[in-house]
Amino acid sequence: MTCGRWNPGMWGFAPVLTRLGRDMGFVPFVIGSCVVLYVASVLADFQPGSGIFSLFSPSALGLFVFGGSGQVPVFEYGRWWTVLAASWLHVNLIHILVNMMSVRNVAPIVGEFYGASRMIIIYVVGGIAGFLTSSLWGRYLGIYFSSVPFLQGALLTAGASASIAGLIGAVFYYGHRTGSRHVSDQARMWIMSFLFMGFLFPRIDNFAHLGGLAGGYVCAKFLDPLVPERLDHFLIAIVLLVLSAIAVLVSVILGWQFFSQPA
Repeated sequence: MTCGRWNPGMWGFAPVLTRLGRDMGFVPFVIGSCVVLYVASVLADFQPGSGIFSLFSPSALGLFVFGGSGQVPVFEYGRWWTVLAASWLHVNLIHILVNMMSVRNVAPIVGEFYGASRMIIIYVVGGIAGFLTSSLWGRYLGIYFSSVPFLQGALLTAGASASIAGLIGAVFYYGHRTGSRHVSDQARMWIMSFLFMGFLFPRIDNFAHLGGLAGGYVCAKFLDPLVPERLDHFLIAIVLLVLSAIAVLVSVILGWQFFSQPA
């Protein structure tokens, strides 16, 4: 009998989870995983480039092999699982630095509002929704906006920002659900920053961001923050992380053959 509380003792896991922190160690896990995969993708196929936004970039092939998503991988190669993998990859040094700082800033807030398990669910679902949106838009509607770079959708895309957008969508819902104007205003400011950056830099995947925002908001409605977390939330979070790891592994195993093919 839990008397409406969040599973007192966490079925014996409470001491371990407490040592991991309010986010169950998810923030350092994300940062560590993204750094490892970024370094691996760069070493696998480094692409020399000029300019700050090409600094230490994996090639398009390297990004594809490790699980980049978008119109080309999903529809031309049938690599549908990359909507799970792409959130863990990054296209250059600036990209990963900005996204990891954003994870550190936003994820603990969502963990505080929703609990660690639901925060993880929102993070992963936001990424899936973002890359699915970008892939679908690029496939079916992007052709009608070929002269407008920020409305084309992505041929190949990756980055934690879709998942971060999902977290921001959840913060926005929390503000509405609790009636907190301060929280809503903070989320609105983050959303405006996303949109502004999307218009300012044409290489940014706006539809991954918009899909992530929508996915996080809708997911948060089902994971009502005013209701205590349950065991099934914890189990779903673990399953989603395992599936994400499998998606990256499958991407590499099935994609490695492309390195040996002639250009």
